[in-house]
Amino acid sequence: MEATVGALDLPATLDLPGGPVRGGLVVLHGSHADQRSFYLYQHLARLLPPAGVAVLRYDRRRRVGGHDVPLADQAEDAAAAVTALRRHVGAAPVGLWGFSQGAWAAAVTAAAHPVDFLVLVGCSGVSPAAQMRHGTAEQLRRHGHGPADVAELARLREVAEGFLRGDVPRPVAQAELDAARRRPWFPLAFLPDELPATPGTWADMDFDPAPVFARLTGPVLLCYGETDGWIPIEESLAVWRRTAREAELTVARLAGCDHAPTLDGREDLAGVSPHYEAVLLDWLDRRLPPAR
Repeated sequence: MEATVGALDLPATLDLPGGPVRGGLVVLHGSHADQRSFYLYQHLARLLPPAGVAVLRYDRRRRVGGHDVPLADQAEDAAAAVTALRRHVGAAPVGLWGFSQGAWAAAVTAAAHPVDFLVLVGCSGVSPAAQMRHGTAEQLRRHGHGPADVAELARLREVAEGFLRGDVPRPVAQAELDAARRRPWFPLAFLPDELPATPGTWADMDFDPAPVFARLTGPVLLCYGETDGWIPIEESLAVWRRTAREAELTVARLAGCDHAPTLDGREDLAGVSPHYEAVLLDWLDRRLPPAR
């Protein structure tokens, strides 16, 4: 069923069970997976309706001026999507599923507009800036770069973040960026060739998820690939366990998976981990009402 979501009329697709509805799920987006056709979202739309779970997926609102969509805006759209889904599933429990950046957006949404459950895949417990420092350093290591290169990357990201916060003049930061562009590891730094003209263009870089986690209640499934190269898993779990005292946490470590719940680094439907599927279906089955 085709639909729209929110004040911006974001294109959406709703997949309903053929039989009784046990629950509903709204799908939230990874930072570079903003279309409802993304394979992980399609996977949910195929896997869950036969289990009695409706799935609403929609296109994320567009970036403005190349800047990422603020989490507050993502949460506004997600809350509207939850309202829309509830019109179709009645009193059945409704939850949010979020991947990577979408896991932050799901938590922000649920903290302000409580839902019945959360499924978060690759959810960082540290700020976006800290997560990118961790993730890019790990990419260098995995590509064979040594401690000196990792230290140089750390310095470069510190300077770039300093500019974005307004603490480092643009000419100083741009000069360091220009020098680093000659390094063989620079494509793994995930920094632009040219800094923006003005600071403050990464609105959520210092977003602290801990106070958001502290406001969550109800069941939360946290899925992490065992070799996730982008998320500091142990640090993230420590934040969850310290702050989310009112939530019912379940942690699943996905063997053979990295950041996405797929095997062998694949990025298609056929690569989705059967372990992830089994964990998700079993967890939902134990928390949703039985089919009637």
